[in-house]
Amino acid sequence: MKAAAVQMRAALGDVESNLKSAEHLANQAFSAGAEIVILPEFFPSAMAFHPKMLYAARPLHGEPMELLKGLAKQNNGVAGGSFNAIRQGEVYNTFVLAFPDGSVFLHDKDQPTMWENCYYIGGTDDGVLDTPLGPVGVSLCWEFVRSRTARRLRNKVKLIVGGSCWWDLPKVALPGFSPAVGARLLEIMQQSPPKMARMVGAPVIHAAHAGDFKGKMPLMPGFPYESNLLGQAMITDAQGKILAKMDREEGYIMADIDLDEHAEPSEEIPQTFWIPDLPLQIRAVWAYQNRHGRRYYRTKTKKALGL
Repeated sequence: MKAAAVQMRAALGDVESNLKSAEHLANQAFSAGAEIVILPEFFPSAMAFHPKMLYAARPLHGEPMELLKGLAKQNNGVAGGSFNAIRQGEVYNTFVLAFPDGSVFLHDKDQPTMWENCYYIGGTDDGVLDTPLGPVGVSLCWEFVRSRTARRLRNKVKLIVGGSCWWDLPKVALPGFSPAVGARLLEIMQQSPPKMARMVGAPVIHAAHAGDFKGKMPLMPGFPYESNLLGQAMITDAQGKILAKMDREEGYIMADIDLDEHAEPSEEIPQTFWIPDLPLQIRAVWAYQNRHGRRYYRTKTKKALGL
């Protein structure tokens, strides 16, 4: 089937504007012949540590899901993407895969990354969706760099869909962070979708965010986090060969993928928590921001949303 991955330059926290942009880009891809179009993680809002994000979540069956269902029905295709979704008194980063008959299939990202903890909690499903296309796996951003993601999808899915909102280091250097750390982050981002394809034995459709953003730094109120999102929308085959790729521009990429071709996994899954060797500085920020974010979510985000 002909697959497309969208790359957006979203306005941070501006849900109305981003939904219009996502709809426009997805319809462009469908008009060009795509049968399945995947939007990025957090397509209605992007992601950073910023007061606007307190109000970016939407009900699970609200506007973002209705947009995906409408795209699928109007184009007789499949549309997917993730957003901060409110249900049962909590917020999850929920990926929705919508089909033209109105059916939807869901995956909640298993664990928020760093300041994402401020705005949602992790889910518990295995990320294997029983769809009309057959079993489809979902991986969102740093799920691509965790070994447990590959283990739960390996030999179980015909396709992996998902996306990322992966931020770079700030323009004002953090103490102890050299340019080599930023270069390593980009390298990991570029390698992760092909690695997941090889470890699982399935094609990957990876949508992404690009563009600049201005946020803040948790527990550092005077530090402006001005940076950019790394982009790297990508479509690979089951052997990890890159079929289409975009760097940091806005638009979409498209490629033919074969869901009927069986591929044995060609790369072993490491026994470590992380698939790549993350720089020590990144692991340290991961630890402190996770702890801070969980407290912020309980005391500020839930209060702002009336949960």
